[in-house]
This record gives sequence, structure tokens and C-alpha cells, in this order.
Amino acid sequence: MQYMVLIYQNESNDGQMDWPQLGKDYREYAAAAVRAGVMRGGERLQPSAAAATVTVRNGERLVTGGPFADTQDQLGGFFVLECANLDGALEWAARCPGASHGTVEVRPVMPT
Repeated sequence: MQYMVLIYQNESNDGQMDWPQLGKDYREYAAAAVRAGVMRGGERLQPSAAAATVTVRNGERLVTGGPFADTQDQLGGFFVLECANLDGALEWAARCPGASHGTVEVRPVMPT
């Protein structure tokens, strides 16, 4: 089954992050997931200020700038992993560097 590993962090802390080390940690994590055969995809996202939210009501499109919700933590990136079960996905989520500086949400992908 596929699982989304959603990485949330407080963007106001970005200036305090050791980005060269964190980039290395993420590359090593992704490489381990590839070697284990569980990696299906993943990307780092631009800051939430670059986001746009779209709604359509009564046929009218409304576009607003910024993230969908005003929260302390913002979605900063994701991985898609293929794991045998939720326990396996949770194990990979715990290994994700984002778990040490933010929050990692694991959500099963709806089968098609």
C-alpha cells in the first residue's frame, strides 16, 4: 500500500536550521528508501507564501494567496512510500529527518 509522508515545520524557524546538514540528512533518507525499494516519489515544497488556494462556488472561481490554513506548522515537503502496512510506513516516518525538527504525518493513499 502507498502512504504519503507529509512533513510539517514552522517556517519561522527556517533561519535557525542547518540547511546543508539537513539537506544531507534528507538525501541519505531518500537514498535508503530507494535502496529498500519503498520510494515512490517525494519533493520539497516552496514556502507557504508561494501557495495559492482555489475554491469554486456557484461556478465562480476564487483564488487567494497563501496557505489553505493559518497554522503554526506548514507543509514543507512529502514522500510517497510503498510499505506492506501502516507499521512499516510509521517506521519510515520516524526515520525521516523532518520528525526531528517538525511533525511528520502518515496518511494512506486511497487505492484506485
